[in-house]
Amino acid sequence: MIAKIICYALNGLEGVPVEVETDVNKGVPSYDMVGLPDTAVKESKERVRSALKNSGLLFPMNRITINFAPADIKKEGASFDLAVAISLLKASEQLFGANVKDTVFLGELALNGDLRPIAGLLPILISAKGHGFTRFIIPAGNAQEARFLGGAEIYPAATLSEVVDHLIGTSVIEPLETAMFVPHAGTRSSADLRFVKGQPMARRALEIAVAGGHNVLMSGPPGTGKTMLARCLPTIMPDLTFEEALEITKIHSVAGVLGEEGIVTERPFRTPHHTATTVSMCGGGNKIVHPGEISLAHGGVLFLDELPEYKRSTLEALRQPLEDGKITVSRAGGTFTFPANFMLCASMNPCPCGNYGSSKRTCSCTPAEIRRYRKKISGPLLDRIDLQVEVDDIEYDDLTSDEEQESSEVVKQRVDAARAIQRNRFEGSGILTNAEMGEKEIAEYCKLTREGDEILRSAFDRMHLSARARARIVKVARTIADLDYSEEIQPKHVFEAVSYRIFEKIG
Repeated sequence: MIAKIICYALNGLEGVPVEVETDVNKGVPSYDMVGLPDTAVKESKERVRSALKNSGLLFPMNRITINFAPADIKKEGASFDLAVAISLLKASEQLFGANVKDTVFLGELALNGDLRPIAGLLPILISAKGHGFTRFIIPAGNAQEARFLGGAEIYPAATLSEVVDHLIGTSVIEPLETAMFVPHAGTRSSADLRFVKGQPMARRALEIAVAGGHNVLMSGPPGTGKTMLARCLPTIMPDLTFEEALEITKIHSVAGVLGEEGIVTERPFRTPHHTATTVSMCGGGNKIVHPGEISLAHGGVLFLDELPEYKRSTLEALRQPLEDGKITVSRAGGTFTFPANFMLCASMNPCPCGNYGSSKRTCSCTPAEIRRYRKKISGPLLDRIDLQVEVDDIEYDDLTSDEEQESSEVVKQRVDAARAIQRNRFEGSGILTNAEMGEKEIAEYCKLTREGDEILRSAFDRMHLSARARARIVKVARTIADLDYSEEIQPKHVFEAVSYRIFEKIG
């Protein structure tokens, strides 16, 4: 008898339907798998055999052939175990009256018959639902992740026996109730701008950066608060929408770093070490392609501390994702596209000793050493960083002052207001922030006054700016105007935007 069970394979962030066909015939006992299964899938033969026996079920001692269709797609991982087990039981006529049609089975089996959770469940469920499937049986360990998907019957099972009893009607597994999504808005972070002493220019730059979705670089001596400022970014970012949370959760689910809640409730803040490789930053792998740090930071912040210490090749690999908001990874096993629409925040010392430009410390570096140090960051990468701000030493009186600093909550209110203006401005265009504007939007929404244009023209000639740098200055000026609730970009907005290009001024 031939049985057909639906399962799903993962291709990047998309689920691909796989039909597990099992043929049980008389003859010399054998157990063959075809359809491009990898080692983990082939090893399911032993897991399924032991799981069936230890669950009180019969393993058919016949000629068994299992095909994973379509045969031209590589099948990877252990998520096919449950589908293989159910197809064996169905083909050997052990599931009398069981309705398995239009049901998707997902899960890895332990030798004792327990169902273990799998990575990448949420993108599989979303893809399967898009293909018209609405009934799923999944491991109980994935229940937290699956409970946010509405419009589907999802049955979490702890063991193979529970699945069999549910299918034949001996007992019923209660379907998951759809949960409501509640964003946390960075409230779990211990960082808050009210704890940051001094640094008014850096605080202002971070507010502008978040309000418009711009990239920011902080340069200054060690110990001036650059890392502390960066860690405050999630606390002033807008709350996640449910759609954003689902997209971010898909990435984290595939990477296997999803938290206990089953869904991402606050914007990611990723801080890879400067020894990170290009593959770990951009994504990839030998057999299974995983998303990298820039994709895990999608919808949030990628913080690169001590920027010049990263490998140049790793930094250069960020240039295309910073422009396109996505990364395409090509490997022998295929081409995969992952979202990578993140806000880049970087920090660096101005020179090898860290004291160049300090108002209190003396720099011991030679001009050649300073130039060599700064050349570790290429011009094209700096071009893509909209705000470049100097962070200087703090006075002792500022550190010990009892004066209340503006909190992240207050700053976030202004950021939310500026983002609301942008949502209304770009409604229906697919653009969410000023940083995402193209030339068409810049021409329509970023008209400069005559005086503002003269300021920008002067800066363009004096600082030897590129066309990209000019466009990014205009976008920043648009964001500053939004924070001022100004429909028109005024000369003061252009002047402030130009002031955040410190590296061109130094050069």
